[in-house]
Amino acid sequence: MTTEYEVYCKYTRVWIPDPDEVWRSAEIIKDYKDGDSILHLKLEDETTTEYPIGPKHNQLPFLRNPDILVGENDLTALSYLHEPAVLHNLKVRFLESNHIYTYCGIVLVAINPYEQLHIYGEEVINAYSGQNMGDMDPHIFAVAEEAYKQMARDEKNQSIIVSGESGAGKTVSAKYAMRFFATVGGSANDTNVEEKVLASSPIMEAIGNAKTTRNDNSSRFGKYIQIGFDRRYHIIGANMRTYLLEKSRVVFQAEDERNYHIFYQLCASSSLPEFKDLALTSAEDFTFTSLGENIFIEGVNDAKDFKKTREAFMLLGVKESHQMSIFKIIASILHLGNVEICSERDGESCRISRDDPHLQHFSDLLGIELEQMEHWLCHRKLVTSTETYVKNMSRAQASNARDALAKHIYAHLFDWIVEHINKALHTSTKQHSFIGVLDIYGFETFEINSFEQFCINYANEKLQQQFNSHVFKLEQEEYMKEQIPWTLIDFYDNQPCIDLIEAKLGILDLLDEECKVPKGTDQNWAQKLYDRHTSSEHFQKPRMSNRSFIVIHFADKVEYQCDGFLEKNRDTVYEEQINILKASKFQLVADLFQDGKDVAAPPSSSKASRIKVRAAIPAPKAPNREHRKTVGHQFRSSLHLLMETLNATTPHYVRCIKPNDCKEAFSFDSRRAVQQLRACGVLETIRISAAGYPSRWTYPDFFNRYRVLMKKTDLAIGDKKLVCKKLLETLIKDPDKFQFGKTKIFFRAGQVAYLEKLRADKFRSACIKIQKTVRGWLQRIRYCKILKSAITLQRYGRGFLARRYAEHLRLTRAALICQKQYRMVHVRREYLRVRKAVVTIQAFTRGMFIRRLYFQFLLHHKATIIQKAVRGWLVRKKFMRARDAAIVIQCAYRRLHAKRELKQLKIEARSVEHFRKLNTGMENKIVQLQRKMDDQSKEYKNQNEQMVVVNKTLNTEVNKLNKELEVLRSRQGSGNELTSLREEVENLKAELEEAHVQRKRLEEEHSSEKHELEQRVKELERENSLLKEQKEEMNQRILSQSKSSTDQELSVSQKEALLQTELNEERQRYQNLLKEFTRLEQRYDNLQEEVSLAKFQPGHRRIPSNQSSLGSDSNYTSISMSEVGDTEDSIQQVEEMGLEKAAMDISLFMKLQKRVRELEQERKRLQTNLEKMEDLTMRKGVESKSSTSEGDSNVDYNILKRQELESENKKLKNDLNELRKAVADRASEGNSSNELQESYSLLLGQLKAANEELEVRKEEVLVLRTQIVSNSKQTETSNHIDSVSAWTKNKKPVDNEEALQADHELRESKKLLEAQLQSQTRQYSDELEALHTQIELLRNDLEKKQEQLSQIVALSPEDKVEFSVQLEITRLTNENLDMKEMVEKLDKNERKLKKQLRIYMKKVQELEASQTMQPSRSRGELTRQVTVQRKEKDFEGMLEYHKDDEALLVKNLITDMKPNAVSATVPCLPAYILFMCIRHADYINDDQKVHSLLTATINAIKKVLKRNNNDFEMTSFWLANTSRLLHCLKQYSGDEAFMTQNTPKQNEHCLKNFDLAEYRQVLSDLSIQIYQQLIKVAEAIMQPMIVSAMLESDSIPSLAAVKPMGYRNRSSSMDCESGGPGSYTLEVLIRQLGQFYSIMGDHGLDPEIGQQVIRQLFYSINAVTLNNLLLRKDVCSWSTGMQLRYNISQMEEWLRGRNQHRQETVDTMLPIIQAAQLLQVKKKTSQDAEAICSLCTALSSPQIVKILNLYTPLNEFEERVTVSFIRDIQNRLPGHVNDSKQLLADTKHTFPVLFPYTPSQLSLETLHIPASLSLDFLNRV
Repeated sequence: MTTEYEVYCKYTRVWIPDPDEVWRSAEIIKDYKDGDSILHLKLEDETTTEYPIGPKHNQLPFLRNPDILVGENDLTALSYLHEPAVLHNLKVRFLESNHIYTYCGIVLVAINPYEQLHIYGEEVINAYSGQNMGDMDPHIFAVAEEAYKQMARDEKNQSIIVSGESGAGKTVSAKYAMRFFATVGGSANDTNVEEKVLASSPIMEAIGNAKTTRNDNSSRFGKYIQIGFDRRYHIIGANMRTYLLEKSRVVFQAEDERNYHIFYQLCASSSLPEFKDLALTSAEDFTFTSLGENIFIEGVNDAKDFKKTREAFMLLGVKESHQMSIFKIIASILHLGNVEICSERDGESCRISRDDPHLQHFSDLLGIELEQMEHWLCHRKLVTSTETYVKNMSRAQASNARDALAKHIYAHLFDWIVEHINKALHTSTKQHSFIGVLDIYGFETFEINSFEQFCINYANEKLQQQFNSHVFKLEQEEYMKEQIPWTLIDFYDNQPCIDLIEAKLGILDLLDEECKVPKGTDQNWAQKLYDRHTSSEHFQKPRMSNRSFIVIHFADKVEYQCDGFLEKNRDTVYEEQINILKASKFQLVADLFQDGKDVAAPPSSSKASRIKVRAAIPAPKAPNREHRKTVGHQFRSSLHLLMETLNATTPHYVRCIKPNDCKEAFSFDSRRAVQQLRACGVLETIRISAAGYPSRWTYPDFFNRYRVLMKKTDLAIGDKKLVCKKLLETLIKDPDKFQFGKTKIFFRAGQVAYLEKLRADKFRSACIKIQKTVRGWLQRIRYCKILKSAITLQRYGRGFLARRYAEHLRLTRAALICQKQYRMVHVRREYLRVRKAVVTIQAFTRGMFIRRLYFQFLLHHKATIIQKAVRGWLVRKKFMRARDAAIVIQCAYRRLHAKRELKQLKIEARSVEHFRKLNTGMENKIVQLQRKMDDQSKEYKNQNEQMVVVNKTLNTEVNKLNKELEVLRSRQGSGNELTSLREEVENLKAELEEAHVQRKRLEEEHSSEKHELEQRVKELERENSLLKEQKEEMNQRILSQSKSSTDQELSVSQKEALLQTELNEERQRYQNLLKEFTRLEQRYDNLQEEVSLAKFQPGHRRIPSNQSSLGSDSNYTSISMSEVGDTEDSIQQVEEMGLEKAAMDISLFMKLQKRVRELEQERKRLQTNLEKMEDLTMRKGVESKSSTSEGDSNVDYNILKRQELESENKKLKNDLNELRKAVADRASEGNSSNELQESYSLLLGQLKAANEELEVRKEEVLVLRTQIVSNSKQTETSNHIDSVSAWTKNKKPVDNEEALQADHELRESKKLLEAQLQSQTRQYSDELEALHTQIELLRNDLEKKQEQLSQIVALSPEDKVEFSVQLEITRLTNENLDMKEMVEKLDKNERKLKKQLRIYMKKVQELEASQTMQPSRSRGELTRQVTVQRKEKDFEGMLEYHKDDEALLVKNLITDMKPNAVSATVPCLPAYILFMCIRHADYINDDQKVHSLLTATINAIKKVLKRNNNDFEMTSFWLANTSRLLHCLKQYSGDEAFMTQNTPKQNEHCLKNFDLAEYRQVLSDLSIQIYQQLIKVAEAIMQPMIVSAMLESDSIPSLAAVKPMGYRNRSSSMDCESGGPGSYTLEVLIRQLGQFYSIMGDHGLDPEIGQQVIRQLFYSINAVTLNNLLLRKDVCSWSTGMQLRYNISQMEEWLRGRNQHRQETVDTMLPIIQAAQLLQVKKKTSQDAEAICSLCTALSSPQIVKILNLYTPLNEFEERVTVSFIRDIQNRLPGHVNDSKQLLADTKHTFPVLFPYTPSQLSLETLHIPASLSLDFLNRV
């Protein structure tokens, strides 16, 4: 069970008194126990102290609230309600967050910032308008809105009581409250009452405000302004009451103070020509304005303020003459103060010099007699019972009388100005209710307090009593509403103090009684007070003074000085002076001092009313009752009247606090603030709230906040109220600490803090547990890392030792091996030396024996060789002769056989199959030839080596034979054998030379072929390098061009952006003017309606509103059959699929047709190329004069080629038809858009693959042809070379005839081969040229297709469809033109045939009888009649109507038209019908009819929109029809700029006679007006949804968090009838947007206009959301940022789903996106500050600072944004991207609208008019 001392434990923070700061924070460092006399504390500066505790004097200190509650909007939301908590909360809000407004229950506490804040603009007024008092951050506008709303809801008058001491900001707060009422409740007519109400402020400030030591613009009077409203709660008038003007300030000002502003304003403007007669100079020259010794106010320009004052006089209807009279009176007061009164020698009399210029000016300005005023300023009249005396006055008495006269004149002038302001604000209309704004002085206490302070504190006592009773009443109502047991709360009642002042024989009563005594004095009056009221609790006598008294007020003790009380209460002025003023020649001066406004004469003349001095002189007039009243009595009466007014109204309180006396901006003096909080009753409100149950939570909020403290079993219960009850009964044992109401839980003071402590402890224990687990996990990870590192180190250490040991073993083994090898080498060397010696001896011995044997064998071998050579020569000679004969026979036969084969090869070479066969094995053949070539080169090398060896052997043999010949010659002598041997040697030499020549020829041929191949390879490499260089150059050019183009595009884009911005600005200005024009026109219409209603129908008449119907579900598409295509396949597919499905798949269908046309063109091109080739072959055949067999082979070859091409073309057509059928089947099966997209991508892939395959095939054909040509050349040359080489090798000594014959045959075959080769090369070159041209054409087509494909890829899906449709339309137009040409040709042929037919008919008629002539004529007439009937059916797209039916047409088509009536027809049907009627009027050239119809149409549309000004569907319907009518007028105007997309038929329908450009402008303006109305209607529908959907709905429920609340959602500030604010979710908002979008689409509104509407609505969502975020502290948290980002992503997803996701639309949401990001980013370091400045580019500097100031953590673990961080942000923001100083977004900003020209594809002659429209009187023409 919690006791009182449990909370005073260690770490608890408390407040202790401090002489400097009033209260100081400290922390308990030791638990407190009951009975301890000392509390151990630690201050914020870490110093410790001991706080004594006593049972009576020093009780336990106040507890401090948790940090999460610090900075609350409502002081009653604090858990601990006491003075230090209130003071600290106000200080934190004022200094750290710069929030000057704070709620304290029903009181608004306003602290003067002494700085101009940008929180009072019109956008702030719009943000607070319509909101509940607790929904937004505290503001004076919230109080004003609450008063306005309660006035409208409860139909009860309201009052706003603004109080505070001088300099606290009362006047400014009252001024802003009146500005709110003037803006929200603007006048219903053109009287501009709200402007007049605001204009009264500068006048009253000029004549009633002055500079004091505490305030530069202090109100020196109290005022109560009643703003009257009619039944529609528009301002109709106002009335002002003033209280206790400080007249003494006119003649006296303390040091550093000023007189009233009007004096200084008039002196500052004295140089103006109209003020020369006033004789004014500087304010320093006048006594009444220079007593304070400082005539200037820093930052104030008196001349400018005087100009504003004069403007306000003019606005309120004060004439220029009256203004000059007012200024003369004011100037006369200044001159009166400067009148010098001189004392006479006796000291009892005085005089004024007649030459005194100031007296002269005073008399001239007031129009009075100078001598009389001079006399009565120094004398006075005494009336006794018998006679009248004139008595001299001393200088002091005369000065007092002069000052009294000056005060009296100013007071009467003040009352006269107030009276005329009330007349200007008065209205004859009956007032239904009013809101009063009371701007009255607060409680005052100075060192010297006089009569003025007494009256002021008396008024504050009365207001405090009313305030206490009202607060008590509200608390009682709250408890009764929640059915909480009501216990009487003891609160301070100041009725005894009020009785002390105003009761019978009270202070005021005794004062009035003393004033009536002839010789009453202030001292006598004080003595009466001591005698009468010493026993009173609220009255005390000072110890050291007998001329003062003390009154104990509710705020403080005040000591009043009695001196001057009687004089100020009497307010004496001499009647003689007043009579002089009454006799003024100026009417205004005389009116000021009429009898009703006379002031009482001195008390000595009180009995003169009953005595007549002489009969000849008329008796003085008896003063009236008003004249006899004292100032105190008048003030008491007016105060009672004020209290009666306030008690009859619902009061709202604004308490203004002055933070310091130095007028420093955002400086907080705690002592001064506490004094004012005590004086203004804020602490009393806190005390009343703390006495009951100040903390209140709704059950859901309590459940969400403290569900952490609940158990799982409790959470399973569905009833949240029951769960909350169980939790509280468990946590708080004392049942008196809380109470359960119907909808809320009520807590005593401190219980919420206790629950917050339990919640924080729960979170702290959970955090400790999480930290424990995480730290354990981290330590385990660290241990595992260390263990793994140790194992790794051990492994590497052991490996190092093992490797070192292995190295040792390796070195030992190596040493042993080295020793072994060295020893082995040494022994082996010895062995080898001995063995070498033995082998050498054996070798020499064996060589000697072998050489002997060799020489014997050598001699025998030589003899054998000689015999072999001779025998072989004889046999070879015989063989050569026989072989030569056989070769000749073989050549003849082979030549014959070769000719036959050549013919056959030519035939085969021309066939396609041969090319294919050659192609199939060509690569293998090339490889084989390369291998053969390598083998031949190897064999050639081997043969060369063998020939070298043979040559060497032959040389050696020749040498040997020469030696043997010489030996034989020496032995035998010369003989026949020697000659024969010589001949053989010569023959051998000749054969050897021939072999060498043949070898050289082969080497040369091989080298030449090799050289040619090398040259060819080099040329190919050179070409390749050139191509690479060209490619690089082209790439560089492309890059340079792209760079230059990008630069040009950037410059062009910048220029376009500038031009676009200028265009938008101009368009915005024009549309604003148009909006103003429509507003004035609307006002004019309203006035006309009011006049007509007042004349004919006096009484309230409600105009029935036409409700909008549901949107149509029709999916009508405006695509006609002409757009689909003219091919048989497309028509068949459309018939199979139906019109709607074909329209859905129209882009795919058109692309298929386009591909078919391309393939057909390609087929035609190939066919023409084929014909060219045939012609070339025919010419080549004639030129070559070949045989008939060769011609037949060419024809066969061409036929085969043609058949092959036709077969390929048929195959492509079949493939394309199969693809078409597949796509059509899919479309007919009703597949989804995704399947259509897949089929479309599949079809494109197949087409691309077919194109690629076609290109590859063409390249292969070219390669094969070149290879065939080269191979044929190589084969022919190789065959020729082989035959020649074979002939040379097998050369024999033959006959000359055979050689000649063989040579001739070789030459003929060579010529034949050359001719054939030339013919083939020509043929191939022609084919190559044809193929090159074909390649160029295909390349151009491919480039065009690539360009189109790149354009299509860059477009959006909708634009792709539009682009394909445009291409198809262009194709159709071209085809139509071709068809027209064909039709013209056919017409010509038909005419010719008809002429011929007529000739023949004439001949037949001459030959036939007359009987046969008649049937033919009748038949001809019949046919002519049939054709006439046909032409009548071809309508021209016009509608004819009679002039009398125009009103019926407008009524049926516009006035009575419902959108659902034409939902199933063509969109914008009324616009088409109207245009067809206009066309007929143009056709018949009737300008009156055109003018009448267009004017009636425009006026009817305006009336319909005015009648349905809140109907979105109707507005959208007529916006679509108006824009369509405008487009039709452009499309059919005959202007070439609008006819580019027309069909020939549409061009025939253009207007013929009239130019309707002016009407187009009128319709354009009307479209803009309808667009603006559409935006206004949509925003009005969405307005109540935005805040709830974007900021309050829990889109992500897990993020929902609740913070302790105060005034927010209290029942007193909620609309009981509506049940509180509407709970709209994001889905509702998105559904509403979707409904808007579908309605616009169903009505046929142009997509571009729909995009602009969506953009404007998104801007409105952004502006309203951002403004509420900037004005609500409770939503500026991290979780709200996450909710916002999620909601925005859902909105963007909706845009993508509607194909509306465009950059300009998304950019409108940038501010709220960046605000959400700002709520979520880190806000600690300077890097975070830099990141925030770079992130928030769309937010202004005040918005960023405001969000950071409003940022509120939802639990204790989040950190607040420090003041230093906010200062760092402010220092970085001056160079921010967005330099705007505006805090709130402009919710009324509208983007300029643009209506792009969109022509219609609908044919007017095909339009069908439904019978439901009742337009039977229209005739189609």
